[in-house]
Amino acid sequence: MTSQTTSGSCCSSDGSCGSGTKADVQGAGVTTVYKVPGMTCGHCEGAISQEISALDGVTAVKAVAASGEVSVTSSAPLDEGAVRAAVDEAGYELVGTA
Repeated sequence: MTSQTTSGSCCSSDGSCGSGTKADVQGAGVTTVYKVPGMTCGHCEGAISQEISALDGVTAVKAVAASGEVSVTSSAPLDEGAVRAAVDEAGYELVGTA
């Protein structure tokens, strides 16, 4: 019997696994995952996503209330202070990278 990678795995279909680093290069961008506790609903996710999306170079934002994580993809590494200020503007606190 052979095992197969499931869609929920950290490994890709070709058998390679992620590096486990906080910021990974994803195609033409850099993705960083931040910890932002206190989100409880879709409105929270939207407020944080909207503020971070306004930062120069940001190409995608995905906030997940259940995990308290915000994944940010940008064309180049972002200044954490700028991300922290955007999260603060939304009414939440960035506590660091995930």
